[in-house]
Amino acid sequence: MASAAILICSFVLFLSHRPSLAIGEDAQSYHVVQNHNSSPEVVCSSSKGSNATALRLVHRHGPCSPFHNKKLLSLEETLLKDQLRVNYLRRSALKSSTKSQVDDSEASIPAEYGGGEYVITVGYGTPSREQTVTMDTGSDLSWIQCKPCSACYSQQQPIFDPSQSSSYATIPCNSPDCSQLRSSCSSSCAYGITYGDGSITSGVYSHDRLMLSPNDVIEDFLFGCGTDNEGLFQDTAGLVGLGRGKRSLVSQTSQVYHSVFSYCLPSTPSSTGFLKLGEPGDASNTVYTRMQTSSNHPSFYFVDLTGISVGGQQLAISPSVFSSRGMIVDSGTTITRLPASAYGALRSAFRSYMSQYPTAPPTRVLDTCYDFSGYETVTVPKVALHLDGVTLDLDISGILRHGCLAFAGYDGGSFGIIGNAQQQTFEVVYDLGNERIGFVPQACS
Repeated sequence: MASAAILICSFVLFLSHRPSLAIGEDAQSYHVVQNHNSSPEVVCSSSKGSNATALRLVHRHGPCSPFHNKKLLSLEETLLKDQLRVNYLRRSALKSSTKSQVDDSEASIPAEYGGGEYVITVGYGTPSREQTVTMDTGSDLSWIQCKPCSACYSQQQPIFDPSQSSSYATIPCNSPDCSQLRSSCSSSCAYGITYGDGSITSGVYSHDRLMLSPNDVIEDFLFGCGTDNEGLFQDTAGLVGLGRGKRSLVSQTSQVYHSVFSYCLPSTPSSTGFLKLGEPGDASNTVYTRMQTSSNHPSFYFVDLTGISVGGQQLAISPSVFSSRGMIVDSGTTITRLPASAYGALRSAFRSYMSQYPTAPPTRVLDTCYDFSGYETVTVPKVALHLDGVTLDLDISGILRHGCLAFAGYDGGSFGIIGNAQQQTFEVVYDLGNERIGFVPQACS
């Protein structure tokens, strides 16, 4: 009974005092909690699945965050940042249209709101120095801020000083590791990355010890030692790349963890999840779909989305709608982006189920929103994503966000994105060696 109370309080906090969840068969019922003055109980202990190779994963703005700034983003800020993320992922396909989606004249996101949503804490160097970094499946190269800085943003922990690490070394120009970057090189190998929001990081390509836990230390880990880092990062020390490329953490540790990693994103910022390297804790409960590859985007994780169900009924959407450009699974995008025709079918079915509730004005890409004030209970249809061989019954956090349907449509020839809102509470398993992606339901709360 105590655990149920914790979950209810956590969900109320996430939805800004929106209704909390109880599961039905084809619908989900909410009870609206009216007492907004009570302090929600926050649980920041490690989630199940944690062991020597699992790292605690938290929302960077939630109460379990290691950062001083724990203010959650407004819906407007979340969606603006999310569009910048989508622009970054699609940068090759949106060269001419990025400006029209997020205009520079719009109110910018405050600097402290930049960066990814989920962070882990690792150690760099000898002796080891703690660095809290963003987890990102859409990037290969890991990097942290380093002294001496020509331009560094404010981070909470001391900036890494490579001169104080006895195991640090730069990558020489004639090294095969440097040639992979296709970057300029004078005395040491240089790197540079530009993100979709205009943020940049550049510096020296290096290697040092990476401590994931006291029992898991990676020698000679390749990363960017950033001396010029500008933009919307703030607080975090940098980023850990979990993409499919040769420079990612997954590839660099393939001999140890066999190119397998997983994570579980909690359903609320008041709970914790985990990032794990190696096989999932409960392999018998894992269902897999094929991992697809795109020659245009070799670092991304593509899957076959074949259909969508609402209220237990599969929608009349041709699988070719999804397969024409593919769908990626991304840890850094919040709202799932569906092809316009697929989103239209989902929206129509969802609106039909929700027709008894008053609507609320749309917010950016979220055009199906409701005003639940005055209601003690609200019933919402279940939504499921059908992948090749797998059905994902979404947690409520993947259906509604701030009272809005947590999906958006897109036109054009780019790929779709399964965002982190729809991944929440699943352990998502990336098995690169066997080219498959697995899902374990209810792996964290």
